[in-house]
Amino acid sequence: MKHYDVFGVGNALVDIITFIDGKFLEKQNITKGVMTLVDETKQGSILADLHDKKKELRSGGSAANTMIAIANSGGTCCYTGKVTKDTYGEFYKKDMEEAGVLFETKPDVNGHTGTCVVLTTSDAERTMLTSLGISTSLGPNDVDLENLKKSKYVYVEGYLWDGDSTKQASELSMKVAKENGVKVSFTYSDPFCVNRSRDEFLRLTKEYVDVVFCNTEEGLALSGKNDARDAVKMISELAPLVFMTAGKEGAYVAENGKITLVPGFPVKPIDTTGAGDAFAAGVLYGLTQGYSAQRSARWGNYVASRIVCEVGPRLSVRLMGRQDEILKDFKEI
Repeated sequence: MKHYDVFGVGNALVDIITFIDGKFLEKQNITKGVMTLVDETKQGSILADLHDKKKELRSGGSAANTMIAIANSGGTCCYTGKVTKDTYGEFYKKDMEEAGVLFETKPDVNGHTGTCVVLTTSDAERTMLTSLGISTSLGPNDVDLENLKKSKYVYVEGYLWDGDSTKQASELSMKVAKENGVKVSFTYSDPFCVNRSRDEFLRLTKEYVDVVFCNTEEGLALSGKNDARDAVKMISELAPLVFMTAGKEGAYVAENGKITLVPGFPVKPIDTTGAGDAFAAGVLYGLTQGYSAQRSARWGNYVASRIVCEVGPRLSVRLMGRQDEILKDFKEI
């Protein structure tokens, strides 16, 4: 019997969230709408220029956001990431556990806990400046393989393909999962990740992955196609189940050669931070509870629609027990 619904592996980052004027990005020569890796000095300089802005702290990292939203939906999960014994590291562990996620870590006494400055503009677009810190040293020995074996799914983020040891930890997690009947889910994370590691992502998807998560831009980058449906079709030839978000239109689901577009929920977003992470959480909650792929996608769309109405990647409302109410009128295609 499985003890956890999902075992997450990813970067452990403290999100520092603030709203800005678009001119700030121009002044700092920052590319809008993407995640950019920066060193500690650069990030410190940007934070100094934001000294008069209100900021919120959240335990984060892409896969961590997904684990937190799964717990919010009523699922059980644990998370593996790397922090240090500094103020941010202590905050991270406490915040994750208060959110209902078992956080497994072997804290390091060297370096600093990774941080991500999340800059949100009035059009709800978020731009992320990430200093990975000690999270890049996550390695195979940090992964609790026994808890992984007790899980229904493992969920790995593509951001981990920026470092050798994090790659090794991720691929070990996938390999052990496959050997022990644990489903492997993988998110491509960001178009830049896809472009940097496309050949590896193609190999991993074909060799290990049961469930793919991506957005349209990532899907187009991986597939080399120019059309969303063509991209989904190509990826579905590599993995049995594919979920590709399509913004306000909803999400594509490809299963057994059939491609459907599951509609989203109309909302006026104020911050898109964590929308893809929330979608994956909703889907994984559904799959682990026995929902069909389309019904899981519909719940994923709902969770994502709620997160974009919040500031930051954390829901302020509890969704546990609301699935039947929200999904009662949904008809599969």
